[in-house]
Amino acid sequence: MTPLILITLVLLWQFVLLGYTFTLAGNAADEAVRAGTAAAPGARQGACQEAGLDKLPGAWAGGADVNCGTSGGFVTARVVLRVPVLFPGTVAFPFEVRGEAGAVEEDTGEGG
Repeated sequence: MTPLILITLVLLWQFVLLGYTFTLAGNAADEAVRAGTAAAPGARQGACQEAGLDKLPGAWAGGADVNCGTSGGFVTARVVLRVPVLFPGTVAFPFEVRGEAGAVEEDTGEGG
């Protein structure tokens, strides 16, 4: 009976890590796109990456990939994270969790 309980606890913990990774990816994408819309077009990628990585715990930030783009006045951010196996900061599963967000570019009031 004890092994069954331990296996159940390990699986539950792994599902918690999976859900937490989805939450982190979505939040990081929101933060990145928010910073990207406020930045000048030339500084957008740097501001986006910095904001996307800022609040990620170290175990997730190490392998994180943050990218932003602009198309037709719409800024998008995509954050890709790896799901750790049992202990954050060690081995990760071979699949990725993606978080995406988008927002309309802020009007700086210049040009007219």
